[in-house]
Amino acid sequence: MFKSAELLKLIEVLELEKGISKEAIIDALKEALAKAYRKHLGSIDDALVRVDINPVTGVIEVFEQKKVVETVEDDFLEISRDEIKAKGLSLNIDDFYETEVDLESFTKGTAMIVKAVFRQKIAEAEKAALYELFKDKIGEMIVGQVEKVDDRSAIINIGRTDVYLPVSKRIPGETFKVGDRVKLYVVDVESTTKGAQIAVSRTHEGFLKRVFEEELPEVYEGTVIIKAIAREAGVRSKVAVYSNDPNVDPAGACIGQNGSRIQKIVAQLGNAKEKEKIDIIAYTDNLLLYLVESMKPAQITGIILDEVNHKAMMLIQTENLGPAIGRRGVNPRLASKLTGWQIDVKDFNEAVAEGLSYQLVDQLRQEAEDKRLRELQRATLPAGSAPAQARNVVYSQQNEDFTMEDVLSPRHDEDRQEKLIADGEDVEETPSETVVNAAAKVVETQEVASPVEVVEPAPAPVAPKVTVVRTTKTLEELEAELEAEKARKPKFEKDFKKKPFKKRPKDNEKPIEDIPSPTGDSLNPANYMKIYDDEEAIEEQEPVEEIETETELDFEDFDEYYDEEK
Repeated sequence: MFKSAELLKLIEVLELEKGISKEAIIDALKEALAKAYRKHLGSIDDALVRVDINPVTGVIEVFEQKKVVETVEDDFLEISRDEIKAKGLSLNIDDFYETEVDLESFTKGTAMIVKAVFRQKIAEAEKAALYELFKDKIGEMIVGQVEKVDDRSAIINIGRTDVYLPVSKRIPGETFKVGDRVKLYVVDVESTTKGAQIAVSRTHEGFLKRVFEEELPEVYEGTVIIKAIAREAGVRSKVAVYSNDPNVDPAGACIGQNGSRIQKIVAQLGNAKEKEKIDIIAYTDNLLLYLVESMKPAQITGIILDEVNHKAMMLIQTENLGPAIGRRGVNPRLASKLTGWQIDVKDFNEAVAEGLSYQLVDQLRQEAEDKRLRELQRATLPAGSAPAQARNVVYSQQNEDFTMEDVLSPRHDEDRQEKLIADGEDVEETPSETVVNAAAKVVETQEVASPVEVVEPAPAPVAPKVTVVRTTKTLEELEAELEAEKARKPKFEKDFKKKPFKKRPKDNEKPIEDIPSPTGDSLNPANYMKIYDDEEAIEEQEPVEEIETETELDFEDFDEYYDEEK
């Protein structure tokens, strides 16, 4: 007797082990029972059979169907309308007359057919489930366990199925052992008659990208973006990175302190004796500099760009040609793959001898740095303001946010004019004087206004009007000219001699002399010499002028004196 409770338990076990839904398992069992009953009827494939399985109770019902027609042509598949009326049923044309089948009438052969068909349908459902599961993992990293390995391939279990990893998709030099857990990159998933075919690799560029995301939080969070990857697994890889945050250095974030981060990434790339080298390239919108950076660690002197043919020639000094080319030309080959440009290498001296026109790399970098500084300066200025070189603005006393440069520039220009006049040279009008003249005109224009009757408020103390003019010279230029002016001044010529330091005894440290006690003769006034007469007035002594012992010194000259003496 069929037990419905055991059927429900079997469905639950299959659902957990195979990852197939309960509905798919029930549909597979229905199809198996219907096919087996057709075989039971005598290999009639077109027989109409309906199978009903209750998902709650597990009760199975099988019905043989016949179609209601006016005139019967095949009594095995059809039944007449008159026969339906004779049975007391109210069915219309094209309806189905069903007769329930007793499952106890199934033979052993019929049960074996049900088992075989059910297994086949479960396998097909499992393959479909695997395809639905892994088609969303294309471009992702998965982990599997090695079950079998030889010189040509490795069979790796990834959970519900096994994948085939050929030796061409393994990192050169790495070795596997049965039971090892390895990381795989899902390249593609295809649905075939044999089921889901999952293509995996460890040499793909995407494998290296996923390792970067696992090891570097900046890459995983999106602060540092990997723009492009060029890889020859087991030999060398080039990774172009870019930072969305100006405060984060993309190359430094990938390399880490003392190379700690990049070493962890290299450790994930197989257990071969010769580790794969990784070059971190700072991505930039400047095409020339990006092409130069892609050749790291080569030292590029000049570059020749052929935009028509999409080619770039790197000019390198003779002594640097070896590291620039690399083993079997791997460096320019990966640089070409990274940038999409065909990159060639040429000796710099040969290019000069041939008279080729080139651009110096140092000059390109200096231009890029100047451009970056100008953009940074423009970004830090207030909205609606112009750069410092174009701001000839007259500030009044109410505008107090002027800088030391604004204060020093007019005074420096006056000192320069006085120097030129003393030397007998012609004095040209400086930019600052032009600004002063223009400012004076602006002030005069502002002072002469049309008469308008205005109710004057209570008088208040008005400070004198001060005009501050911004010069076109930068603070660095002013400091350089001040240093030059100071160098032209005569040195302090006073001779300072080092005198030995003598300790002067304090008053309380002086020895006390024995003073003889006064006698009678010494107390007699007649024995004293008379200095002043009674009539003479004692003149007041003139105050003694204090002599300044300290001399005000120029400490800079004092330091220069001792520097020369040394």
